[in-house]
Parts: sequence; C-alpha cells; structure tokens
Amino acid sequence: MKEVFIVEYARTPFSRARPRNPERDAFSEIPGGRLVAETLNNIIDVRLQGKIKREEVDQVMMGLCNNFGDNFSLSGRLADFYAKFPNKIPAISIDQQCGSGMTAIQHGFMSIKLGYEDIVIATAFEHQTREPMHNNPHIKIDTAIADSSSRWYNPDFDLACSLVMIQTAQKLFEMRIDQFSKQDLDQYGVRSHNLAEKYLKAGYFKDEIIPVLGHMEGDISQELLVEHDLAIREGANLEETQKTPAISKPGWAGGYLHPLLDKKTYTSKNGGNPDGVITPGNSSPLNAGAATVMLMSKEKMEEKGLTPLARIVEIGWAGVDPSVMGRGPIPATQFALKKTDMKVDDIDFWEINEAFTIVTLNAVYELEIQNHQNTVNVRGGSTAIGHPIAATGIRMTGTLARILKEEKAQFGCATMCCGGGQGTAIIIENPEA
Repeated sequence: MKEVFIVEYARTPFSRARPRNPERDAFSEIPGGRLVAETLNNIIDVRLQGKIKREEVDQVMMGLCNNFGDNFSLSGRLADFYAKFPNKIPAISIDQQCGSGMTAIQHGFMSIKLGYEDIVIATAFEHQTREPMHNNPHIKIDTAIADSSSRWYNPDFDLACSLVMIQTAQKLFEMRIDQFSKQDLDQYGVRSHNLAEKYLKAGYFKDEIIPVLGHMEGDISQELLVEHDLAIREGANLEETQKTPAISKPGWAGGYLHPLLDKKTYTSKNGGNPDGVITPGNSSPLNAGAATVMLMSKEKMEEKGLTPLARIVEIGWAGVDPSVMGRGPIPATQFALKKTDMKVDDIDFWEINEAFTIVTLNAVYELEIQNHQNTVNVRGGSTAIGHPIAATGIRMTGTLARILKEEKAQFGCATMCCGGGQGTAIIIENPEA
C-alpha cells in the first residue's frame, strides 16, 4: 500500500458567527463555498506556486456538517467551480457532523493508500451565521424515536439531550464530577484563550491563515481585511470567565433522561451550586470559516519535488452514546493506536477538540495522557480559536503538523467528538524527526 502525506495546509480566519444579527459577522456576505475557494486558490497558486495544476487533482472531498440551504455544496463541487477547477474532477460531500473535515482526510488517505488516487484535496467549511446549527428551519427531526406509542420508539435514545450538544457536555461533566470541578472547566477555557492570544501576537497563525476580505462588524458597506481569528479574547482570566452564565441544565432538573445524580448529591459535589456548569467561557463559540489540506502519495510527492508537512500514520473512528457524545475521542483514538501498535505515551503532541473543555479534560483523563499541560492544544484550542464545525478537524490536523515540525517531535494525534455520538482520530508523523 502507498504511503500518504500532507503536503500543504491553509485556512481562513474564523469569524464570530451571529445568526441573530448577521451584519455583526465579518463574513456574513460571503457564502461558505467561497471561503473554501479562497483556500483552494491559495494552496494551488501561492503555496505550491503552480507545481500542482488544478487538472492534476484526482478528487476533492468536502466535509460539511450542515449541507443544506445556503450551505448547499453540490457534493462539494460549487467550491471547486469558484476556484476554476476543471469539470473532470469529481467531488464528494461527507457528513460526520463535527468530524466531517477529519473524515474527509480519512477518506482521502484510504483512497490514496489503496492506489486509486495520488492527489486528493480534503476541505471543509461551516457558516453558522448563514446556516446556524440551532433554531434552523431547514433542520427537521422525526420525533417518533422518542414516542413510546410509535413502532420506531427507542427507549435507550435520549432525543432531546442527543440533539443539544450543550446538554451532552453537562451530562459528561456529571459523569466526571468526582474528577473535575466547574473551575477546572473554566480554567481550561482561560488557558485556551491565553495560549491563542500569545501565539496570535507572536504572528504564529499567519503561516496558516489566508486573509479574507469581509466587512466591519455591524456595517456590511465597510470592507475589512480579516487576518486573524475573531473569537480570541484578549486578557482572559478566571475571575471574569467564572461570571459567565450557565447555558446547560443538570440532569436532576430535566437536562437529560435518567439523571445520574439527585439534586442534593449534585449540588454537594458541585461546590454547593445546583445549576448547570456549561457556559460560553468553557465552550467553543459559533463561527464561520474553512480549512483545507492537500494529500499526496509518496511517489507523486517525490515526482513533483515537494516537501511534506506530515505523513499520515493511521486513522480511527468510533461510536458512543449520543447523550455523552464528548466521549467520542476515547474509542476513536484507541482504535487508531491499536491499528498501528502504538501506545498513548508514544504520542508527543495532541490536538483534542475543545467543543467544550470538559471533552478535552475527559479525554486527558480517560486516555491517561501524561504532562498534558505541555502536550495538548499547546497553541490554544477551539474555545478561543473557534469551531466552524466541519472545518475544525482539518484545522487541528494542519496545526498539529506544524507543531511537530516546530518542536522537532515525531508523532501527533488529532481527535474530536462528533454530534450524534461519534469520534474521529488521526495519527501523523513528522518526516524530519
């Protein structure tokens, strides 16, 4: 089988999505497919300087969580057409919710590894201003699965909790209430913002971000060149973060079916606080943005004289109880490690998605990652950088490849939870280590 390499990576800045006040989103006037096209053009024309021509790409694999309405991608081909790719190049749109972009990488990896293709572009976007995840009229759910009088009723499926990611995070916290406090969640959110701010000011993200012409917040007539992620909070601190209001409900108050703790026990274990613990301070924001990597076989890469960012070692995926979807990274990572006979301690750096900080903390705990403060999300995570759902898996993988080179480390693992109760993972290697 062929070896597969990541040869290029680029992304847009991640804007703050504002579905209720679209004019406040700097990208409100830019369809998501055009954000993808910005990355495609940049990789082909700027980063690779024409060494790979558009007609040489074998396939484009598009990750997209909300592939409807304004996000409709024509199987991913609309972005290709914006970027002037020839008609002969096929595309496919992949939905594995939050993992969609990482899954696009996985499918490209498998196609090249098996010898079907030599050059695959894996890309992804989400635009949560133009097509938000919540209160969206384009999303219609069949509730028969939660109706005990229906033949489709499944008593083990917690419909309400499984559809509201905030509640899955609350339930995960309650599962780990003896290991983590709300302050731990908040402190990890502060860490994320502090690290992202540090590397933003150092100019670190310039090497992966393509500036995009958007508009000033609140004024679509005033153009603004957006050059960095817009959700990073300058000077974030624990005191202010702890003041952010709860947006989740504990199980005892109806937050999910079959509560794990009664009110008295929950309140006692939660430092005397009977309320939920998931807040904007320990969660990722809503965002718009796109991210792209180019994958190549070793033979084609060497033929073109290109230097890789990383070699893809192995991939993994798994399903979990959707009411605690944040556990997805655990079995997905274990799957990938087992396939390549590696152990957790073999991984030098990790990117574990901070959809909610409890997800990252739980992964550190369950996987028993040592020295995690110095090895996990060391350039900041989605709490600060943002989480344009499908694009995040590609952002994490590309950033991880850069970290391995900068730190002269060998192996890295990027992993994330997915809505619906799934997880994805990818292990990469620094070819220069």
